[in-house]
Amino acid sequence: MEKQIKMTDDDHDREVPIIIAMKGHPGSGKSTLAHSIAKVLKCPLIDKDHFRDCTKSLQEVLMLGCPTIASKLLNDLSYEVIWQIASTQLSLGLTVVIDSPLSRRSHLDRLLQLAAETNARLVVVECKPQDEAEWRRRLELRGAADESSWHKPNSWQEMKKLLDGYAGCWDYDVGEVPKLALDTTANLGVEELVSSVLDFVKSNGHRVTAQL
Repeated sequence: MEKQIKMTDDDHDREVPIIIAMKGHPGSGKSTLAHSIAKVLKCPLIDKDHFRDCTKSLQEVLMLGCPTIASKLLNDLSYEVIWQIASTQLSLGLTVVIDSPLSRRSHLDRLLQLAAETNARLVVVECKPQDEAEWRRRLELRGAADESSWHKPNSWQEMKKLLDGYAGCWDYDVGEVPKLALDTTANLGVEELVSSVLDFVKSNGHRVTAQL
């Protein structure tokens, strides 16, 4: 029989919704990991790319005016959709996995606000590939195979340009929010990485139990 996993607050022995917020650059492996975590926990996965993918035709129209403003506007809109959907799922008492770059401190602040509004717990799982050559290989392989990645960097040159645009703002202090940093280019399978995430969640005040 398929196992269902739930999380409870150790202090009060009750189910507590958890926001598992992914963080990382394109090609870092965070989406693969996010899908696997959500599959194991059987909880909603909210992927920013799903919403951004749907804005292509709208961006083509807006690009006729001001390309820079159009891209920023639709990117911000994608995040707003994430917050709205996450709020609904959390209010139902469901744990959620949010797959986004989480590249700016303002995005983390919005998640902290969501957690406070829904009595949820927030943890961050950051994918930090240490092997740049492998990261580059994965990025360019995805770019060549995935036509839906039109709004993401598909070459290492585009990736470097994106990082330069961030000007280091993505490497911010998360304060007291529990954060797990994973080298997603290490010689570890996805199952091992998921296991590390679940152990991390448990070590921060939650139990993971299997219901048969």
